[in-house]
Amino acid sequence: MMWPYMLPHPTSVDRRAALLELIAMFGAAPWLNAADIDYDDPLYGPINVFDFAGLAKKKLDPMAWDYLDGGSEDEMSLRDNRRAFDDLIIRPRMLVDVSKIDTSVEIFGKKVAYPIFLDPTGGKNCFFKGGELETAKGAAAAKALHITNGGIDEFIETGKATDAWWQLTTGGNIMTKQSRKAFTQRIEDLGCSAICFTVDIMHVSHRERDMHNKLERAWCESGLPPRDALGKMPKAKNPWRAGLYPERQSPTATWETLAELCSETKLPVVVKGIMTAEDGERCVKYGAKGVVVSNHGARQQDHVGATIEALPEVVRAVNGKIPVLCDGGFRRGTDVLKALALGAKAVCVARPYLYGLACFGQRGVARVMELLHTELALNMGLAGVPNLAAIDRSLVRWRHEHKG
Repeated sequence: MMWPYMLPHPTSVDRRAALLELIAMFGAAPWLNAADIDYDDPLYGPINVFDFAGLAKKKLDPMAWDYLDGGSEDEMSLRDNRRAFDDLIIRPRMLVDVSKIDTSVEIFGKKVAYPIFLDPTGGKNCFFKGGELETAKGAAAAKALHITNGGIDEFIETGKATDAWWQLTTGGNIMTKQSRKAFTQRIEDLGCSAICFTVDIMHVSHRERDMHNKLERAWCESGLPPRDALGKMPKAKNPWRAGLYPERQSPTATWETLAELCSETKLPVVVKGIMTAEDGERCVKYGAKGVVVSNHGARQQDHVGATIEALPEVVRAVNGKIPVLCDGGFRRGTDVLKALALGAKAVCVARPYLYGLACFGQRGVARVMELLHTELALNMGLAGVPNLAAIDRSLVRWRHEHKG
């Protein structure tokens, strides 16, 4: 079946020839056997992340789609995350030998095939049953570094998970010495290679699409209940509401919390949610081994601008002492290439693989990651940079910059 937004499929001979050419350039995905590809499989209909998004929107309940797609308040930062990439221009280099493209990157002693990692996300069960496990399996098939929310211990213990995975914490399980010890001991024993500490989610933001939809926040974990014969959702017992004054019964994490966590684990701690040079410097000072420039997919504080705009100042602030990663709005290989040129060690994606998850489960996750990897490799070749070491700041310019 041909998707309505796709161009007509080429013939089987043309498709196989094109695929073999790509494989010759970049290598086949580990889960892909070129001789056995079934192009009637709907998995191969979407050809990029935007196609997967369109298909996911059709498949998901409108409430689930709004939860996946929406941002906070005015959604200004949500729009900025994409719009800012348009103002960053690639300056390609010619007559460079790009017969072989190497996208591999090493981070914290782990070598991974490409610098596109899976961000942690909540609410996966709204998009696909058993979403965290499906994502872990997709990440393993795609040989991508996976930052997990947890709950996949049994899969990790089978030895089938990706050998490069980080565990998320948002602070609640590291606020005392005893809780930190229990948390870090468990994930160290499982073979976790880093801890990702998300620091921008100390209060529940106003995600107004979800408020208008009267989404029950508990459904984000259990999955949406079925609609009735009239297409109505059951009445939420505790819908997401506006007008509730923000307060927490216990203190939230501070820089001292970060320092204590860093000193009490042998694992590197990566701080996710940094948007300023000052906080980048503090991450170094208090013991973090990496940072992720992130505005939480524009789902927390609004009006903070795009992450790709904040990336350069954080890179300058840490001054090469720790790696800087970036997430927010990445949909294309060119987006990834631009971030690498601005100093990112790697980028993280969330919505893209969630689109794939919603459409096809673990296979969709792996396919989206494969497409992003291939786009990055192709655009590296077109830009004249055969490996990540060849990418530097001179590869891009902002539109307002003038080159003589």
